[in-house]
Amino acid sequence: MKQIEKVAEAKNFAAVNVGKLSGLGEYELQLGPDVKIPGKVFGGAALKATGSEFSFQSFRPGTETGFLHTHKNHEELYFFLSGKGEFQVDGQVFPVEDGSVVRVSPEGKRSVRNNGGVPLVMLCIQYKADTFTAEDAADGNILSEPVKW
Repeated sequence: MKQIEKVAEAKNFAAVNVGKLSGLGEYELQLGPDVKIPGKVFGGAALKATGSEFSFQSFRPGTETGFLHTHKNHEELYFFLSGKGEFQVDGQVFPVEDGSVVRVSPEGKRSVRNNGGVPLVMLCIQYKADTFTAEDAADGNILSEPVKW
């Protein structure tokens, strides 16, 4: 099974590489003895992320999540990077493709399927719902020091 490569790490950052997105099929997430999800890798722990989790997943043509799921506290953003498929939330089914972004609240019953002819690749970011404020939107600081490469 493929492993995430650590690229660099110091006090204020960490960097990893999951490899080419076309190689996501080399990953497999094992959730239990009977539940294996091919083509999925979580990266938050490798980055030592403290406020969110993320995963990449590649669905081969004709495959799907295979189950509905919800969350207790976490909202999710799904970014579709390549391919075509369908997304389902609370029984409503709609098309997704490269460039599609879907937000699902914790209670939303969700699932994904690839009904296209090429891999459907997505990035999912998971974070605690109802925590971003107007103050957070202005949290960035532009520094006056020059960038040195």
